[in-house]
Amino acid sequence: MDKSDIGFDSKLIHAGGITDEKGSAVTPIYQTSTFKFKSADQGARFFSGEEKGYIYTRLGNPTIEDLENTVADLENGFGGLATASGMAAVNTVYLTLLGQGDHMISHNALYGPSRGIMEKLYPKYGVQSDFVDATKIEEIEQAIKPNTKLLYLETPANPTIGITDLKKAVELAKKHNIITCVDNTFCSPYLQKPLDFGIDIVLHSMTKFINGHADIVGGIVVAKDKAMFEELKYVMTNMGFNIDPHQAFLARRGLKTLAIRIDRAQENAMKIAEYLESYPKVDWVLYPGLKSHPHYELGVAQMDGPGAMISFEVKGGVEAGKKVMDNVKLAVLAVSLGGVETLIQHPASMTHSKLSPEAKKVAGISDGLVRLSIGIEAVDDIIYDLDQALQKA
Repeated sequence: MDKSDIGFDSKLIHAGGITDEKGSAVTPIYQTSTFKFKSADQGARFFSGEEKGYIYTRLGNPTIEDLENTVADLENGFGGLATASGMAAVNTVYLTLLGQGDHMISHNALYGPSRGIMEKLYPKYGVQSDFVDATKIEEIEQAIKPNTKLLYLETPANPTIGITDLKKAVELAKKHNIITCVDNTFCSPYLQKPLDFGIDIVLHSMTKFINGHADIVGGIVVAKDKAMFEELKYVMTNMGFNIDPHQAFLARRGLKTLAIRIDRAQENAMKIAEYLESYPKVDWVLYPGLKSHPHYELGVAQMDGPGAMISFEVKGGVEAGKKVMDNVKLAVLAVSLGGVETLIQHPASMTHSKLSPEAKKVAGISDGLVRLSIGIEAVDDIIYDLDQALQKA
C-alpha cells in the first residue's frame, strides 16, 4: 500500500516519511544541535545541496521533519516548515512576502497579535496594510492597490467566526497577481484544506488543534509549491524561527488523535450552540453549524464540519460576560483554543485588547462577546457548568 493513497485518519498515524535506523515505531526525539559528517567531503555536499543530509537543527532535524512532512501531506501541500510559535509562522509569511512599499489586505477581525504587529511594527519598514470585512469579497476588491502583494485571511475568523469564500478570494487575488495565505488554525486540515481552493500558503498555530493538549507552543507554514516553499524556508531558517525537537515530537504525537478529538469536540459544540441559542440570557450565538449563522451555507460547502469554536454575547454586556467567566467551574478561563479542555475567554479585554475601540466595533468584537473553545468532556457537564454560570449573570 502506497502511503499517498491512504485515508486522512491513517495519514495522521503513518505519514511523515522518517525511518529510524534503530527500528523505533515512532520517530525519536533527535535532541541535538548539530549532526556528525562521515567525512569532510560529505559535509561539503550537504552544505552545497548536492546531497541531502542533516547539518544543524535550525536547518533541519528528523523529528521536526517528520512533523513538517505529515502536516504538509494532510494539507495537500509541497512542504511544511515548523516554527517555534504560531506568531513565528505568521512572521515567516510576512517577512518573506512583504517589503518596503508593499501592501497587505486582511480581515478586520484578525487574531490580535497578527494584526497588531502589522499595524505597529511593520510600518517601520515601509509595509502598508488595510483591514476589511473579508467575508465580503467586494470589500477586499475595494482595498486592492497597485502595491498589494498579500491577501492574508482567517476563516473562520477569530473571534467573530466569519467565513470567507476561499474560491472567490483566490479568483480575485489571481486576477491582481496577489499571493494568498490562510490561517487555518480554527479548522485544522481535518475540516478545511485551503490549498485545494488555490490558496498559496496555509499556516497554523500548532499550539491549538494540531497538538491538542495545551502543553506546547508551536506553529507551521505549508506552501503549495516548491518555489514558495524555498522562499519561506530561507526566511524561517535564517531568522531562527524553527521549533525545538522535543516540542515537535509532542506536536506529532498529539496530531495522531486530531480526527477523533475534533469529531468529539464539534459534536459537543453543536449541542452547546443550540443550548446557548435558546437561553433567554444570551443575545446571540455565532457557530457555523447553526442555520442562523450568516455564512451557514458557505460553511457547509467549504468546510467538512462546523468545528469547535463558538462566540456568543450575554445580555448585560461586559459585566454580565465577566460574571459568567468568573463563575464557570469546569471550563477553564484562559486564552488559546483547540485543546481537549473547554476554554472560555473575553476577546475584547484579552486576545484583542490592543485594538482601538473603533477597530473593535468595525470588526464586530463587542465588549460582551465571549469565546468558547469546546473540549471533549462529557457534553452534559459542559452545559451544566455554563448554565450555573449564566444563572449568576
